[in-house]
Amino acid sequence: MKKTVFKVLLALSFSHMLNDTMQSLIPAIYPLLKAKFLLNFSQIGLITLTFQLTASLLQPVVGHYSDRQPRPYSLAVGMGFTLVGLIMLSLAGSFPMILVSAGCVGVGSSIFHPEASRVAKLASGGSHSHGLAQSIFQVGGNTGSAVGPLLAALIIVPRGQFSIAWFSLVALLGIAVLLRVGSWSKRNRIRIEGTAREQDAKDRPELSPRKVAVSVAILLALIFSKYFYLVSLTSYYTFYLISKFHVGVRESEICLFVFLFSVAAGTIIGGRLGDRFGRKYVIWGSILGVAPFTLLLPHVGLAWTIALSVIIGLVLASAFSAILVYAQELIPGRVGFISGMFFGFAFGMAGLGSAVLGQLADHTSIFYVYQICAFLPLIGLLTAFLPNLETKKR
Repeated sequence: MKKTVFKVLLALSFSHMLNDTMQSLIPAIYPLLKAKFLLNFSQIGLITLTFQLTASLLQPVVGHYSDRQPRPYSLAVGMGFTLVGLIMLSLAGSFPMILVSAGCVGVGSSIFHPEASRVAKLASGGSHSHGLAQSIFQVGGNTGSAVGPLLAALIIVPRGQFSIAWFSLVALLGIAVLLRVGSWSKRNRIRIEGTAREQDAKDRPELSPRKVAVSVAILLALIFSKYFYLVSLTSYYTFYLISKFHVGVRESEICLFVFLFSVAAGTIIGGRLGDRFGRKYVIWGSILGVAPFTLLLPHVGLAWTIALSVIIGLVLASAFSAILVYAQELIPGRVGFISGMFFGFAFGMAGLGSAVLGQLADHTSIFYVYQICAFLPLIGLLTAFLPNLETKKR
């Protein structure tokens, strides 16, 4: 198959936007939950940890299974778990119930991402557009992550916790779209995957198993750097703005939306650049290139904080699509497993990071958290040890 099926990619991107819009409601309403249930930062971090761990631990398992036994309609099933989790969250009356609700949303994510990433590669049309396909898929999720806090500020903050239930309509729309995507995948999977396997065999890089293992370890270290830093903004940016600059909750949510929207914009740029110039160069520029801005962020005023967060979002977000496609090319034929492993590890690092940073904020201050996290992008120096796959293929 040589033509990119944009209608499928756009449907996946749209459903990814709906999925991540609903998931991003959880961190977006942290100030509301903190005030209503008298939570500390450690408990806030535990909510994120619960959501991220249920998502991360299951994703490689789901991805491995989907490589062997594809289940096209599992995408709609994953959205169904998110639907149930949101309804439970709107009715939660205790901290343990909030954790159960967050865990249910995490299970939905673990089912959705590996299969959706695999279908995105099927619809890409070939290796010349793998990065573009993943970017189109990813930009939907990042757009949803940006829209979620804005909708939380406009709908949930004024009306209270129960208004989360209105977002069940969003989940139902996502289920309808994903049923159509599942039908396309079921009709075309055998024909497309046969061609894809032939291309994978042709483009397999000539690398030793040890080199592949070291490269995967480096990629995971870069994911750690990226998501540990990102979670400092997605989970604690509102508290940082409120504490340091004394802005209101709604204003802080709008600033979070601006940052997350820049993340969405950076995603689509990174995938296309990776297709054209090589994944390694995009990874290098994205992770290490953001370091000067992260180091400066804790020492500037409100206007510059917002401006720097936008630059950080644009630059840092371009890495994930490039890293994911690089890993898929490094280990061809295991798209579901690789996608599940990297999505899962990313979610796990975000959850662990949120819990660790919450503990650190409780014992020091939210300002100290940003001073420490500013050095994380320097891990991008490890990119120098990655092979150039474009020159290693047969």
